[in-house]
Amino acid sequence: PSVMDLAGICSSFQSDLDFCPDCGSVLPLPGVQDAVSCTRCGFSINVRDFEGKVVKTSVVFNKLGTAMPLSMEEGPEFQGPVVDRRCSRCGHEGMAYHTRQMRSADEGQTVFYTCTNCK
Repeated sequence: PSVMDLAGICSSFQSDLDFCPDCGSVLPLPGVQDAVSCTRCGFSINVRDFEGKVVKTSVVFNKLGTAMPLSMEEGPEFQGPVVDRRCSRCGHEGMAYHTRQMRSADEGQTVFYTCTNCK
């Protein structure tokens, strides 16, 4: 029996060679070492158990020009809710707003107001 078969007897997860049978994390790809170790819990499996396993990767690029540019009216700053706030430039009542996390997560979000009249 392989190490994975033995691990399946007392493991928390039913898995294949891509996942750690102890914690369920994705196992790294085999390298030059004799064993593959889980970076989360330290579970180790002999690299010979990966013999015959094929790993295939592919990168697919979008065709040039398939991305549609956003017009000014489609940006996130013009799609937000509208609040009763007077524009300092034109005096129009009603501004759209959106928020963005500009700094670390422990600080509040920054609110951006955009006049629906001036844009």
